[in-house]
Amino acid sequence: MDGNTRICKKCLLREMDEAGFFQNMYDYIARIPADDKTPGEEYERRLSICKECEKLLSGMCRMCGCYVEMRAAIALRDCPGKKW
Repeated sequence: MDGNTRICKKCLLREMDEAGFFQNMYDYIARIPADDKTPGEEYERRLSICKECEKLLSGMCRMCGCYVEMRAAIALRDCPGKKW
């Protein structure tokens, strides 16, 4: 397997401790191929918009159910509320 291969561990969130969950999320973001990843400045801009949004709850978008850090990390994704 190359470094870009995503491996699904078939974990449920309730089976992970909080640190394990966040590590899993950041590992996923780190493995996004460079061509698919949002550039750093744009990623931070997206997250700053999400932080101000009334639909953000514990890192999750209440409009679509995604974790905003994961959605913002993928260049072709957009905000379901059309904010970015």
